[in-house]
Amino acid sequence: MAARRALHFVFKVGDRARTARFYRELLGMRVLRHEEFEEGCKATCNGPYDGKWSKTMVGYGPEDNHFVAELTYNYGIGEYRLGNDFLGITLVSSQAVSNAKKMGWPLKEVTSGVFETEAPGGYKFYLEDKEQLKQDPVWKVTLGVSDLQKSVSYWSGLLGMKVYEKDEEKQRALLGYADNQCKLELKAVGGAVDHGTAFGRIAFSCAKEELPTIEALMKKENQKILTPLVSLDTPGKATVQVVILADPDGHEICFVGDEAFRELSKVDPNGDKLLDDAMAADKSDKWFAEHNMKKVSA
Repeated sequence: MAARRALHFVFKVGDRARTARFYRELLGMRVLRHEEFEEGCKATCNGPYDGKWSKTMVGYGPEDNHFVAELTYNYGIGEYRLGNDFLGITLVSSQAVSNAKKMGWPLKEVTSGVFETEAPGGYKFYLEDKEQLKQDPVWKVTLGVSDLQKSVSYWSGLLGMKVYEKDEEKQRALLGYADNQCKLELKAVGGAVDHGTAFGRIAFSCAKEELPTIEALMKKENQKILTPLVSLDTPGKATVQVVILADPDGHEICFVGDEAFRELSKVDPNGDKLLDDAMAADKSDKWFAEHNMKKVSA
């Protein structure tokens, strides 16, 4: 049976061109696949919007063994309000630090050898300025929680994650499904978690036959299920089954059947070109300007 894997984090992006520049030129990631959709997603992958949208997967290597970012772009929306739910992604790459300096992108050294920078939209990234020795430079995703113990119980007790570190004094915990995978860090924010409208989603894969079991467990434990088990189609690609949950603070969690996801997530050598072509064909900014209108802020 397929072991559970941390797959990606979903970001909503308002400025697709600047975002693409950040991931490609600063972080040094590549486009793994790009898909355009004419209508909203059945599992609200693009957020609670029903118009035209796109999905771009970017990472340091194939999705089979790298934690990547899913960038969702809704054509009519220019910006989203940040909350305190997403606290950052930490990655190890001296190259990214040097790229940021060359590009004149704002960087702030927060502890010795660790630099904070922001992707367009205000999403924080922490870059460790040292040589990358592991296969995947992406080390951890940090999410804000209101009650550390309650969250650790949920993620380890119900979702089966291993607790790697727990620091009561600093009110943080590090969890994961395997030593060689991207970890999940939970950090208490000292109050309620505000998801804003920019809220993302973290995705994991598991054996397809585990999906109904996960759903049944959440029902039994009276935990939130945002989208019961459903099949999602991608034009010309594999259909996957997913169930979407929410943790005690409302962080969205997607579990997807591993076998079909490996098919769907194969690297598309035309990914870069598809994104560039879509950006070149996207006249939404121009249309809004010509009509003396601004894209809406979500």
